[in-house]
Amino acid sequence: MNARSSKNVSGEIQSAQANQATRNAKQPVYLLVAWILLLVLGGFFLFASISDLVADSRTGLPSDHLETFHSITGMTWSAAKTSSPQITGYVTLLEVTYAVHELVFGLLFLIILAIPFRRRARWAWWACWVPMIANLAYTFAMAHYSNTTMTYSLIADIALPVLLIVHIPAFFGKSSSDGRGKEA
Repeated sequence: MNARSSKNVSGEIQSAQANQATRNAKQPVYLLVAWILLLVLGGFFLFASISDLVADSRTGLPSDHLETFHSITGMTWSAAKTSSPQITGYVTLLEVTYAVHELVFGLLFLIILAIPFRRRARWAWWACWVPMIANLAYTFAMAHYSNTTMTYSLIADIALPVLLIVHIPAFFGKSSSDGRGKEA
């Protein structure tokens, strides 16, 4: 009996894999392009956090944060390091911690995109909206102090919603009733 149920499970897995391959083959090109662009955006999240960590280890503050620091404090980063090394050390610690959080969320975003999003699990589509909380918080709290930072920030603020909205038919359209997009 155990061998028979094992065969049933194996057959169901093979059937599910065949169905997934069929669905992927029917996928419109624009969805594949949008998904690849989402992966690129996720790579941007990773690149930004790793770049910040490298800058934190070298100078204590990423270069794209220097203008914001100057605007808020009224002094340059180098002047602050000279006049108050304990405070700038604390700022660097916050920067490192923030960059590690960005790295973790970037990795989770990419994992969700690569597996459940690709399989059209609806919860994954919803979960991919979560980075917008951090994106918008960054834009409103920091980016407006620097044109360069604002440009980087707006790329994520605009690209993520657009690319997710493009996927609405794949997750919520009439074709999602064939098993795609159902909660796992």
